Amino acid sequence: MIDWPVSELLPHAGDMILLDAIEAFDAESIVAHLQVRSGGLFNLADGSLPAWVGIEIMAQTVAAFAGCQARLAGQPVELGFLLGTRKFQCNAEYFPVGCQLRVQALRSLQDDNGMGVFECHLDGPGIHAEARLNVFRPPEVASYLQEPTP
Repeated sequence: MIDWPVSELLPHAGDMILLDAIEAFDAESIVAHLQVRSGGLFNLADGSLPAWVGIEIMAQTVAAFAGCQARLAGQPVELGFLLGTRKFQCNAEYFPVGCQLRVQALRSLQDDNGMGVFECHLDGPGIHAEARLNVFRPPEVASYLQEPTP
């Protein structure tokens, strides 16, 4: 496992952070882990997570990849955007409480303008989900968040 706290790799805070740890990363990929816990923002009444939350888990894994790369380069972690998801498939309707999940993201494309595509896989006991995520991290993200001046 990587010793860096996940909270230092993501531009998220508090209950919005779904990942527990980063197992490994390199120039093209990352592997993250989490345990499904009840009481979070997305949990169902029985504490489980609906399968569609897998998209957010995959997106956070991609964000952690960017955070790891930024940390290696001595740069701050910056906000990125999930533009879309293609071919999301999951063999389960929900992820049960206590379930250990492993998420892999492999960069298949990234251009100089900040556009990227990642192939993602989420696995747990009897669970497999996969999707292709289209992401965008603009070079000057602050300019995207400012209110336009009249």
